[in-house]
Amino acid sequence: MTIPGHVESVEPVVRTAGGAVRGRTEDGLTVFRGIPYAQPPVGDARFAAPRRARTWDGIRDAYAFGPPPPQDLGIAGATGVPGAAEGDDWLTVNVWTPAPDPAAHRPVMVWIYGGAYKMGHAGSPGYDARRIAADGDVVVVTLNYRVGMEGFAHIEGAPANRGLLDQIAALVWVQDNIAGFGGDPDRVTVFGESAGAGSVAALLAMPRAAGLFRRAVAQSVPGTFFSPELAEDLGAALAAEVGLRPTVTDLSDLAPADLVKAGQALTPKMPGNVARWGQAAPTVTPYAPVVDGEFLPVAPWQALASGASRGVDLVVGHNRDENRLFSAMAGKLGQIGEDRANAALRLYAPGGEDAYRTAFPDASANDLYERVQTDWLFGMPSLHLAEAHLAGGGRAHVYELTWPAPVDGGALGACHALDVPLLFGTFQADMARLLFAGAEPSQEALALSSRFRASWTAFARTGDPGWPAYDTDRRLVQVLDTEPTVAPYPEETSRRLWEGYEFAPLPLVGPRV
Repeated sequence: MTIPGHVESVEPVVRTAGGAVRGRTEDGLTVFRGIPYAQPPVGDARFAAPRRARTWDGIRDAYAFGPPPPQDLGIAGATGVPGAAEGDDWLTVNVWTPAPDPAAHRPVMVWIYGGAYKMGHAGSPGYDARRIAADGDVVVVTLNYRVGMEGFAHIEGAPANRGLLDQIAALVWVQDNIAGFGGDPDRVTVFGESAGAGSVAALLAMPRAAGLFRRAVAQSVPGTFFSPELAEDLGAALAAEVGLRPTVTDLSDLAPADLVKAGQALTPKMPGNVARWGQAAPTVTPYAPVVDGEFLPVAPWQALASGASRGVDLVVGHNRDENRLFSAMAGKLGQIGEDRANAALRLYAPGGEDAYRTAFPDASANDLYERVQTDWLFGMPSLHLAEAHLAGGGRAHVYELTWPAPVDGGALGACHALDVPLLFGTFQADMARLLFAGAEPSQEALALSSRFRASWTAFARTGDPGWPAYDTDRRLVQVLDTEPTVAPYPEETSRRLWEGYEFAPLPLVGPRV
């Protein structure tokens, strides 16, 4: 019935299992923001596994992103959203769709952000998915999940890997509801970068995630997964920063912002604790997925090699110069001397520092440092994930980004996170402001950006990104540069150095304090 004088809304409405939501039409797409997929994890739900969202009556306006989860570095610094919403309804999803037509059955792509497992927000401008949805004719979902102590710290009485359990809850929401937004729940692809790629790798290994997605894209997979002993010790150290025990009883009444401060206080102390925390210490990241034997039974490389995800198609790759971003952020780009290079080689290189010096005889101390850091943290974990998937009977496509960021005459090279603005086409947002110096992208950058989206969305649609599947005979990969080519894996020297290396959960190497 039309009420006299009442203007009917022309904005699209979709009915979900929780209730009806109203989105907005933007640039030829329909966008829904801030839809809860789980209850706010506060009160008696704090540090618990996610609980199904409460239902609501009437039509809920889905116009604004949900508030970010509590996180390190602050909202403006970490997410580029100084005006982000406040509140505790952190566990929300956002949907970009060409049309919310249940008969459309479009491929679905679910983005999982990175941020060292301690920061990130799906509402960040860098994750505006309109170009992916429009260019690929796909439905894109982005989600918030708990990070830092709320999502990943070891807390007695709480389940491990709460942030990963949030992601699984969001994927269940997609299965239950995405058809109403025009998506096909049988063609779901998860994709993520850095900690988001580590999350994708974990999801491939987690029994609870089985059947929730058909394809996966992992961009720069970090090799940092914690053993229970390391996670427990780091959790105790984090809680000690606020004078408490790492228990639900002690921590539940502490404000989330105070837990963030605990992480910020511990982080600068980590590099001096190599004797205690081993390879994890210099990463200054006290959070990672925990191989707890329950939710995550074994590390992803072991799980995939045993066939845990053989039915899932995989794209995995990394950037050539990953570590240069971190060197630049520390003010040390190009300035690493022999002492720091030797320490990194001793800590990370298989076979010790002599192996790298022999393999790269003409490399400077700075170059050896960058090479071993890139190989250990992202390059070899990514390649080994593909090879483990093959060993387990799956199919994988591998890529390497070699196109350099244009800032400072290319000094950053193809550094960590460069693939994100290229994929999303968000060149003026977040980290892209550093990588592109705030300048308008060149035609070269725009062409490569279009290539990223075309390959990723083709993979989501068909399982074929447009280049051959990886095998251990030819080792063909997609090299993404000014002129993308298919070639044997470019980092063959590093690959041989790491051949046979097992990416196992990082141990606690020293006595607990």
